[in-house]
Amino acid sequence: MIRRRYWNINLEEMLEAGVHFGHGIKKWNPRMAPYISATRKGIHITNLTRTARFLSEACDLVFDAASRRKQFLIVGTKKKAADSVVRAAKKARCHYVNKKWLGGILTNWSTTEMRLQQFRDLRREQKTGGFNRIPKRDAARFKRQLSHLQTYLGGIKYMTGLPDIVIIIDQQEEYTALRECITLGIPTICLIDTNCDPDLADIPIPANDDAIASIRLILNKLVFAICEGRSSYIRDP
Repeated sequence: MIRRRYWNINLEEMLEAGVHFGHGIKKWNPRMAPYISATRKGIHITNLTRTARFLSEACDLVFDAASRRKQFLIVGTKKKAADSVVRAAKKARCHYVNKKWLGGILTNWSTTEMRLQQFRDLRREQKTGGFNRIPKRDAARFKRQLSHLQTYLGGIKYMTGLPDIVIIIDQQEEYTALRECITLGIPTICLIDTNCDPDLADIPIPANDDAIASIRLILNKLVFAICEGRSSYIRDP
């Protein structure tokens, strides 16, 4: 049973962050019509009352999941989202992917596990000075492998199984990740702009996915709810 809480989501704060600005009217997805309140200077304006409702629902969901020790994965690989994703994930102790999504991270989990084990082995070798005890050419090759794995899998290096909930920033950009979640039946919370399909997400949050301030505001609310959920587990074992 999801516990309802007050998440301090207010329209003025969302207006200041530009959450309401959508894409140009020519780039819209007609399925977003229920979430659009107006058109201004050739762009669609998102209905922030609906945004607030769905964001509150998402906060309730992640709070409840965190209080039951569920695992989260945050995905946002475009430049405007990457830094915010890392910051949010570290604050809420979530796994994250903020560089290119390598196809099959979730659907080919056994292969991902092997890559993660290789990553851990290489990190251990580097820390214990193992690279200094092998030929320079081999050491250089292993360092390149380690750098590649750090870039693409560094945010999930502690992930021991499939996540329970995936938070996706920009549904269009992360379509491959979204399809993998749908295939595996993993619930998704998606930040969706006016060019997205809200029916693909379990909880769609209509919002501007191009403005850093908008992305950060949505993530901050979700992170706060996750942290509250985790601390409620500690208080009520």
